Amino acid sequence: MSQEFSVTISPGDIKGDICAIPSKSHLHRLLICAALADKKTLIRCAGTDADDIKATIDCLIALGAKIEQVGEGFEVVPLRRDKLPQKCVLPCMESGSTLRFMLPVVSALGVHGEFHMASRLPERPMAHLEQELERGGVRLWRPRVDILCCEGQLRAGEFFLPGNISSQYISGLLLALPLLGFNSSLRVTEPIESEGYIDMTLEALEVFGQKLGPGRTYYEVRGGEGFISPSCVLAEGDWSGAAFWLAAGAMPGGDVRLSALNRMSRQGDRKICDILEQMGVSVSWSGDILQVSENARCGVDIDAANIPDLVPAIAVVAAFSEGQTTIRNASRLRLKESDRLKSITETLNALGAKVTEEADGLKIQGVPWLTGGTVDSHGDHRIAMMAAIASVGCKAPVTIKGAQAVNKSYPTFWEELSRLGKRIEIEVQHG
Repeated sequence: MSQEFSVTISPGDIKGDICAIPSKSHLHRLLICAALADKKTLIRCAGTDADDIKATIDCLIALGAKIEQVGEGFEVVPLRRDKLPQKCVLPCMESGSTLRFMLPVVSALGVHGEFHMASRLPERPMAHLEQELERGGVRLWRPRVDILCCEGQLRAGEFFLPGNISSQYISGLLLALPLLGFNSSLRVTEPIESEGYIDMTLEALEVFGQKLGPGRTYYEVRGGEGFISPSCVLAEGDWSGAAFWLAAGAMPGGDVRLSALNRMSRQGDRKICDILEQMGVSVSWSGDILQVSENARCGVDIDAANIPDLVPAIAVVAAFSEGQTTIRNASRLRLKESDRLKSITETLNALGAKVTEEADGLKIQGVPWLTGGTVDSHGDHRIAMMAAIASVGCKAPVTIKGAQAVNKSYPTFWEELSRLGKRIEIEVQHG
């Protein structure tokens, strides 16, 4: 567990150049495909110590893969289907992606798995995925609230999932079904939310030799063909983490330039560029460099159904935008690392914003400046980063308790923030 600490951030602009960290969403998928492939794969990316990625790596190692972080990224030697453990412990920590991807994969491999979960992960929805796995011949049970066990061999066949609960259910099954000996199909009911993440899964599968068709609401999956390593593959930069730097560039006095982002990415969170432009922010590309700088900001109406992870970044810009911003179709945020609709409201209001929490969204009335103050991360990496960016527009310092929450996705966040000009004091919590 990360050591607890708080940070105090002085008022001041955020300006400069930054390289986007690797997308953990993309890395989860590439690591799993590489661990199931026919030969060694090099996943090229800047290094990352994100807790969620550690969780997926530890689970794959428990199944017999060998994964080493090297200078160029991750070297993955795949597990051997003929030498799988009969039973293994899979430490998912707080990672919903790890649990929802690895549970179907372990079931398809026929391994007796014991998934260990931390923090709010045991509370996050799993019912529909569990029901489909049980219908496919897998036995699931919980010996205690933070452990989920699976036993038995998943059978090929027809599978059905709702599209409006979690795209991770769909991605998990799509990663698992090619491992079965016979063909399968997956039907997904509409509406489909976070569809870009399903597209990212399909793209990763295609890189590893699995082209599924036809797609969107119905997938035909060939069994028994295996994953074919491309030998080397590049992990994209992370649009979800980059959204906070782009939000910083949109703030009073902001000017930020980002590199290592794929302009044509399947990551749904690249929509942050469109949203900032709607808000009046200056957004431009120069080659592969994305620049965001302050301009007049105005309130907008946002449908967050396909971009839930962007809501904290949007909310902090909206807090300083003229007029009202409405964020709707965001009820899924209540089931993240914190109840994010509540956490965003409490955090920004504690700093002097005017945010109203609604059943499935937020209403934010912009103000010219915030007052500053002390807030809690609520154990949520995105809330901690949101509060840090809010400090740009605060008249007094901002203290964030539980600042270690950023380790889940962005362990170097505080170093980067300091490098971009913010004065930060760190206080480690003892006892």
